[in-house]
Amino acid sequence: MLGRQMLIAAAILGTFAMIGTGLVGMTFEGTKERIAANEKEFLLRTLNEMVPAEAYDNDIYNDKIVVHSKQLLGTDEGLTIYRARKNARPVAIIMTAHAPDGYNGTIKLLIAVDLAGQIGGVRVLAHKETPGLGDGIEVERSNWIERFYGHSLNAPDSQGWKVKKDGGVFDQFTGATITPRAVVKAVHKSLIFYYLNRPALFAPADSIREIQPPNRSGAK
Repeated sequence: MLGRQMLIAAAILGTFAMIGTGLVGMTFEGTKERIAANEKEFLLRTLNEMVPAEAYDNDIYNDKIVVHSKQLLGTDEGLTIYRARKNARPVAIIMTAHAPDGYNGTIKLLIAVDLAGQIGGVRVLAHKETPGLGDGIEVERSNWIERFYGHSLNAPDSQGWKVKKDGGVFDQFTGATITPRAVVKAVHKSLIFYYLNRPALFAPADSIREIQPPNRSGAK
């Protein structure tokens, strides 16, 4: 009798488990498209903060390639580069890059660079920096990240591409030097990557899918 009751209880629990699993699956299927749409909308809005929508006429979200460079882009992962064009002519790229040496881990960035190599903007996609200190890299909290605008690989020179505490031109935060130092370093290395690969970065998407830079760490 006891064994039969245990079997019945197990069957009831199993039924509820299957129902629960089914409901979770249905919820996921019903929301994943909305989540994807929201993520795309956020990304496009961020891209347009750095490259105004009127500056290009292509489908910037889908005109993209994957690049690899742990040395210059901060990760072994393939990172996406979005390309902006006007009348089929290159205008700018928005590249993803990682600053692996943030205070609390990796800082993920978007960096816009125009055809001439000038920065159109930098934005933080994700980070784990200390609230009230390192989170000053967020554009919603501070204008610090906007100070990269207009700079290029040679303006300032390589010594200038550091925080002021290290002899460069970029401010650090009071009580938090590691975070801005990591971002400045990552932006500088991304510009080196752009310098070394500019022609390939604007190549048609159907002719090149992945780019790995030459085995060099700097530019002349």
